[in-house]
Amino acid sequence: MSGYEPAPPTSERTRRTLSANTARRGLAMVAVGAVLAAGATVVFSDGFSTPEKIVTHSAAAGPVTDGPVTASSFGAADPGVCLQWTPTDDPETDRQDLAEVPCADPHRFEVARDIDMSVYPGVEFGPGSPYPGSIRFGELRDEHCMAAVDDYVGAKFDPSGRFGVGLMFPSQAGWAKGERTLRCGVQMPSNTGALLEVTGSILDQDQSKVWPTGTCIGINQNVPADPVDCSAPHAYEVASVINLTQQFPGDNPSEGDQDKYLEGTCTDAVNSYLGYDTALRDKTLTLFWDTIDVSSWLAGSRRVTCSVGKELESGGFATIVGTAKGDILINGTAPVPPPAAPDGRALPTPLPGAAPITAGG
Repeated sequence: MSGYEPAPPTSERTRRTLSANTARRGLAMVAVGAVLAAGATVVFSDGFSTPEKIVTHSAAAGPVTDGPVTASSFGAADPGVCLQWTPTDDPETDRQDLAEVPCADPHRFEVARDIDMSVYPGVEFGPGSPYPGSIRFGELRDEHCMAAVDDYVGAKFDPSGRFGVGLMFPSQAGWAKGERTLRCGVQMPSNTGALLEVTGSILDQDQSKVWPTGTCIGINQNVPADPVDCSAPHAYEVASVINLTQQFPGDNPSEGDQDKYLEGTCTDAVNSYLGYDTALRDKTLTLFWDTIDVSSWLAGSRRVTCSVGKELESGGFATIVGTAKGDILINGTAPVPPPAAPDGRALPTPLPGAAPITAGG
């Protein structure tokens, strides 16, 4: 992590620390793919097949529909409605069982606003207009849904958190029938863009982008992918979740202050998770974490993860098989612990971003 001070040399902190910027770069590569995958989020081959399960609008202010939309198969939904469906691999049947469910139940989409584009000036959305296509719908999501979600969630929406802005739009068949409604909402995409189930309304949740302790994040071409069983190939393993409120109850702390705190806190948490103090060194693993920026802090996010993986010198992550709490393979080979420094020998100067190597450890 650039800008942090190394922890005091003790026998309990014998590990190297991956730069937070490096970790963020690897995850950012995935995030780009997730955003692109989520751009054409939900399109129905023939609209909603069960419109009777979708609540129609009550009167509402703003550029939203005030009644059933033109093509009744699409239905209508009020802000705060949560929608669920069963994903399938067949585009002809995928999402055709979509229905409104209580937000306390698992769901994949929370409605922020329905927008009737037919009331907007111009010919783009008029009768007989050509189907926009997924690229244009992606632009419409950015143009309209970002603001709709901000209005719905308010200052509590974390742009870097675990939730994303989603769009439901008419199928080509629905468009031909006159459907012009865009449905903006909140969803939780995985690293690769698949929509994950959420329990509870976003309005009541911590949006910190963290995975539970013990989660292993899969790997695809040296880049983190979606959660997998730790017995499967993966990039890294979440060893602890830290709530920064414990150390920083006030305003957003600087990245440097977070790094200083998390270096020791994550080291202690990971040592406890792995079972002994030299596990990271013996297994040649790297400890890393992320920090919370100002926008996320203002949105209420306070949690970060301490994770272990293996950074490649060429960039990205090595492939690990097995939980770090037990025997592992790194790129198909069992790790070989480095030799311990003899007592009384001078120690090499630590590399930038690395905790000091300690004698006897």
